[in-house]
Amino acid sequence: MSDTAIAAEPPGLTRKGRATRARIVEAAARLMFENGVTRTSIDDVRQAAGVSSSQLYHYFADKQELVRAVVRHQADEVLAAQQPLLSNLDSFESLRIWRDAIVDLQRNRNCAGGCPIGSLLPEVAEVDAVARDGLADGFSRWEHAISRGIAAMRDRGELRADADPERLGLGVLAALQGGLLLTQARRDTEALSAALDLALDHLRTYATDGVAGA
Repeated sequence: MSDTAIAAEPPGLTRKGRATRARIVEAAARLMFENGVTRTSIDDVRQAAGVSSSQLYHYFADKQELVRAVVRHQADEVLAAQQPLLSNLDSFESLRIWRDAIVDLQRNRNCAGGCPIGSLLPEVAEVDAVARDGLADGFSRWEHAISRGIAAMRDRGELRADADPERLGLGVLAALQGGLLLTQARRDTEALSAALDLALDHLRTYATDGVAGA
């Protein structure tokens, strides 16, 4: 990860200042998820957050800085929304429950919007290296959460010793992201379901005797 990766909320803010800044970021995140980064203006965010121009520019020097804050916010929100499931992906049953929760979430959203992290990538990856690093960090935290659960299964002897948690976790996340993209395009959850099922079926091929059929 680059040493220019996006930092968390700046220190020294008052409680009121933190609340105002958070309101601005939340409004920007919502608009950018719904309309895209390019089609969301600073004035759109100002109006949605109910702040003045001077307030907004007190916390963010320009739109680029605001987008970087949105990147951090979206990554944090996506990971938090999957808790406590994401922290306990250490069995085939818990993985199945997590898989079902993700598919249900997209179904309830009518398959609109895709991944709140991934949807930012096409608009910022080639124009802002810091924002790109922030997105990569969000994906990395997501991947590591999956990999930790798989490592716990291997360490308990439920997966063979040759199971590579990092590679398998990355594969599950890649399947999830590809499934979300196709789900957004098709407006149904079949691609997401198929991608996750195939990834978890592959993981099951590493199961030891007595666990494989569980």
